[in-house]
Amino acid sequence: MPSVKAPIVIDLKFNADEVRSALVHAFPGREVVNRADPAHAARDLSQARYAVVWKSQPDLFDRAPNLEAVFSGGAGVDHVLTLPGLPDVPLIRFVDPTLTTRMSEWVVLQCLLHLRQHVAYEEQARQGIWAERPQPEARELTVGVMGLGVLGQDAARKLATMGFTVIGWSRRQKTIEGIETYDENGLDAFLARTDILVGLLPLTAQTRGLFDTALFAKLSRRGPFSAPVFINAGRGGSQVEADIVASVRSGVLHGASLDVFSTEPLDADSPLWTLPNVIVTPHAAAASDVRALFRHVETQIERHESGLPFEHLVDRTAGY
Repeated sequence: MPSVKAPIVIDLKFNADEVRSALVHAFPGREVVNRADPAHAARDLSQARYAVVWKSQPDLFDRAPNLEAVFSGGAGVDHVLTLPGLPDVPLIRFVDPTLTTRMSEWVVLQCLLHLRQHVAYEEQARQGIWAERPQPEARELTVGVMGLGVLGQDAARKLATMGFTVIGWSRRQKTIEGIETYDENGLDAFLARTDILVGLLPLTAQTRGLFDTALFAKLSRRGPFSAPVFINAGRGGSQVEADIVASVRSGVLHGASLDVFSTEPLDADSPLWTLPNVIVTPHAAAASDVRALFRHVETQIERHESGLPFEHLVDRTAGY
């Protein structure tokens, strides 16, 4: 075990004040280089052994050639896998109850907003229209969750608690008590049962552009709204936005809730901003709690320096 704690580089495009505040009590006894601090711009990074990144500066790995591990600042890692010069060292994703809870809250909220026809009621309120709409119960809709990692499993359980009928899909079969699940061979059967589709998939070669017109056409049309709803808080690259627009306009989709987009920020002239029954949020479903992120990194470094393996390692071949 090293007698001096190895330095760590923080290269996060987060709120600079939040990062600075969180660092006050983080990584005690360890040299920390915060690349958002102008005073650290010219710092020598050759001695750094760890890096915490989110949309990091492109010269990071050239300037820090001796890293032993890289930590993603969020649950997603596709942005890290494409960074120039990424070294062949362990890559660890961020897993924490704060992140999981926030994501599940957002997913449940969106399902309830569509169930209770909130967008339509908001429009009626703007026009001064007093008119009650039919009120289906949660149990009348089947929510299909695609992506059954930590976030997907928690969201599925909480949706079931709210009364929705919940099913799940993942490339490899997963077992969740009380929830029927499908693997890649059962995709069409899963889609045919799904009234509200929730996307929580990582971005891989297999998931890029997956959510398109052809997939939406396979969803159930037997629910109370006679057309399905698409909800995505996974990765923007997994959806074809032109197909979402066309599907909502044609009635293939009843509506959508989107937190992620192929280009962020979403273009100001995108029709998604004003499309009827479409809810847009600015990649805010599960923003990382910086203090929780740094606690997670501290725990993993302590394991590593004590001779234990890192947890939550990314499988680079799979892409997550």
